[in-house]
Amino acid sequence: MVQPAQFGDRRTSVDDIFDFLYEEISDLRLRPGDKISEADIAARFGVSRQPVRDAFSRLANIDLLLIRPQRATEVKRFSMREIEKSRFVRASVEMEVLRRAAKLCDAENAAQLDAALERQQAVLEAGDFDAFGALDYEFHRTLCEIAQVDFAFDVITAEKSKVDRLCVLGLAKESRMPELVADHRAIAEAVKAHDAERAVAAGMLHLSRLDETIERISSNNANYFEPEGR
Repeated sequence: MVQPAQFGDRRTSVDDIFDFLYEEISDLRLRPGDKISEADIAARFGVSRQPVRDAFSRLANIDLLLIRPQRATEVKRFSMREIEKSRFVRASVEMEVLRRAAKLCDAENAAQLDAALERQQAVLEAGDFDAFGALDYEFHRTLCEIAQVDFAFDVITAEKSKVDRLCVLGLAKESRMPELVADHRAIAEAVKAHDAERAVAAGMLHLSRLDETIERISSNNANYFEPEGR
């Protein structure tokens, strides 16, 4: 799912290039280690190299591109250290969000969560994973809003984007949806019941779903990962 390069109605060629490359990298049409050319992207969009450089810089800032002087820009390989760091940061933030949400959840918030789960169930039954991806982000944003820490969602989104590519390499998208919806339901029920520790436990189980996938991919696709020690 493309995350907007910036908010507002005014878009630039940098936004368009960023969104295009984000989608290509996230969906693994551009794979870890693939080289990309400023000149090729500029020609594709009919622009000068400057907006391409700006888009490349944004992608480098979220660890999707590796830019090196006098060398070709390439899609960033996975780093086990960075994955561990990202997941630690996200888990720490989400635990606090869930504790606060469980404390502050009122009847209106509970209705918001129920509505979110109904939308997820509908796309699950339709087998629409792309729509589910958007609803997944919406669910976590709603939890941050209930916890009255909207800014926490920015952190969660940034850390989530660093491992989203691993999800594409993992199990078939459709096969993961029932498990993820069930996780969301468990989280929502605990939050509505004001049971902070149960909400945290459900949230951490949800995050742990990727552990086995990471281990399997690092063994079967070692070329997608940076050598240890880098």
